[in-house]
Amino acid sequence: MFGLGVPEILIILLIVLLIFGAKRLPSIGAGLGKTVKEVRDIKKELSGNKKSAKAADTAEDPASEDKSIEDKLSQSLQDKLTDKVIEQVPGIRQAKKIKDKADKIKRIIS
Repeated sequence: MFGLGVPEILIILLIVLLIFGAKRLPSIGAGLGKTVKEVRDIKKELSGNKKSAKAADTAEDPASEDKSIEDKLSQSLQDKLTDKVIEQVPGIRQAKKIKDKADKIKRIIS
């Protein structure tokens, strides 16, 4: 598991417990669990769409079509994943709002 042993994982869990506190851990875990489930569902949906698109595709240059389909699917997956993470993980929505405001200020200054 990424070269991490039991002691390293326990230290990481202890740090997470200290940062977020015992009261917020269940909500964070539930949000991450829902996100992982949604990512798996989206992956299944996109792989099904990709297979059906390949079967229906009768273009002369299938290599270029596969690349454009893959680009569209990856962008769609990224958009859906971003939306789900923002909805389910506590604190992400506020961080995104702060980032958007900072981007607006940069555009005004530039």
